[in-house]
Amino acid sequence: MPAMTTTLSELNSCDLAAFVDRLRGIYEHSPWIPERAAAQRPFASLAALKQALQGVVSSATEAEQLGLVRAHPELAGKAAIAGELTAESTSEQAKSGLNLCSAEEFATLHKLNADYNAKFSFPFILAVKGPTGLGLTREAVIATFARRLKNQRADELAECLRQIHRIAEIRLNDLLGVQLQFGPQIMQWSEDLAQWSDDEGALTCAYMTDAHRAAAAQLAAWMRGAGMQVEIDAVGNVVGRYLSDAPGAKTIITGSHYDTVRNGGKYDGRLGILLPIAIVRYLHDEGEKLPFHFEVIGFAEEEGVRFRSTFLGSNAVTGKFDMGLLDAVDAEGIRMRDALAAAGHDAAAIPSIARRREDIAAYVEVHIEQGPVLLEHGLPVGVVTAIAGSSRFLVELQGVASHAGTTPMHMRKDAAAAAAEIVLLVEQRCSQGVALVGTVGQLQVPGGSVNVIPGACKLSLDIRAADDAVREAAVKDVLDGLAAICSRRNIEFKVEKIVEAKAAPCAPWLMQQLGDAVERRGLPRFDLLSGAGHDAMAIAALTDVAMLFTRCGNGGISHNPLETMTADDADLAAQVLLDFLRRFSPQV
Repeated sequence: MPAMTTTLSELNSCDLAAFVDRLRGIYEHSPWIPERAAAQRPFASLAALKQALQGVVSSATEAEQLGLVRAHPELAGKAAIAGELTAESTSEQAKSGLNLCSAEEFATLHKLNADYNAKFSFPFILAVKGPTGLGLTREAVIATFARRLKNQRADELAECLRQIHRIAEIRLNDLLGVQLQFGPQIMQWSEDLAQWSDDEGALTCAYMTDAHRAAAAQLAAWMRGAGMQVEIDAVGNVVGRYLSDAPGAKTIITGSHYDTVRNGGKYDGRLGILLPIAIVRYLHDEGEKLPFHFEVIGFAEEEGVRFRSTFLGSNAVTGKFDMGLLDAVDAEGIRMRDALAAAGHDAAAIPSIARRREDIAAYVEVHIEQGPVLLEHGLPVGVVTAIAGSSRFLVELQGVASHAGTTPMHMRKDAAAAAAEIVLLVEQRCSQGVALVGTVGQLQVPGGSVNVIPGACKLSLDIRAADDAVREAAVKDVLDGLAAICSRRNIEFKVEKIVEAKAAPCAPWLMQQLGDAVERRGLPRFDLLSGAGHDAMAIAALTDVAMLFTRCGNGGISHNPLETMTADDADLAAQVLLDFLRRFSPQV
């Protein structure tokens, strides 16, 4: 690591030669990067310095970017074996134990390095200290290497540059002696919470399962430890309140959901619960009160995995919980009301959860982006403008199963062929609108056989758009087209709507305050749309809402075990939310 430490003030005030010299080891063998960034001094914050350095790389020529990538050594490569790495690289590779590889691991890495260089003509770059800064395991390094070897060259060059920025970020933290206030705790809590799962070897936490109840109990314990008044309400929401001393104080609500999709990621939803708990713990330890009550809610159910009903927790808070859903059954025939009773909840008390509009000042939710927009712009956080509306359907197609070898093509009633046409219809129609997307995420041939024409097929439809009129027009066209396809193919069909959620615009007055907090961290405000649904959509029926997105790594992938973020981004998001809370100005 850098042999000396310095301060941001010193970096801002020293001459150019000293500035370049002190940052010489941040980007491997590339002093031209700090040399060009120096013109932007003074930097208002460490985040601003990081953005300036990254901006230099982004605006460099491709030849310069390739030179930067090629300046880095291979992982456990010849330079490492010969002891020719820089001090920074030596320390980083040792952090993941790459200096302790077995003969088999060395052989695997040697082949991966050779294959990678042959395909891309530059070395594989990975920030081996990882998202937390504590180091990836050798197994994780090798798995990431193998996965990224399948990428296209342009995508992989972009990912190498992002990894270089992460390496530089960690080195800068060390150089300036930075101790992250919130990020490491948020990341560790995310890991701890992921230990409870319905599925072995994958993170699945469905509504009112044993894993779900254990996760709720853990959240409640962390909230109590942070100095909050805590309850788990009748629908399973985990509610922590950090009370104000101010007379007549209203409440700012924050939070997100703690249930997951099947085989999901560790940060979707859960970041928005753990991050404010970390903030409250800090405020409590400092003896600092806010001029409003601050309520953190771990919403019990948002994904709809078990009972195909979404936003159960947040709808209960707004007073819009559909009590008829209590008779919904899961795949094993268990009714929702019975699952609640088995968990010790009184379903009859759900209506009493509803908050009063006059008591609430605002709702703000922090969430991992679940997409690549911030990643591609090189920004750690962004302010959400609106949450896209969503229409979801389950479709059943009924044709005639018959022998694959004896039934002429023109006589077939092939349900799967009809489904294939529908999938292409969704793709074609939803490519035509602004901020419009359509997905067939489930596609099944029940009881299918290799030598039988599919007589039945089941599929899902998910159509989203920022503009409700655009979404509704697309839904109509897709459903009309589906009917026409089935008519032409003599296929019977049934369509069941399972979600209809209107687009939820974020309140401009809250967006402004969030954006101001971002800029006070030395970062540009960046606004973006959310294509994913969030509890804020439901809470918008109760009060004005705002959302802060945090950058999602690994190409922006989410609802997937590869979903990732960094401790630095989590810390920055927490700093932004804390600043927002301290300077919050209620709407007059």
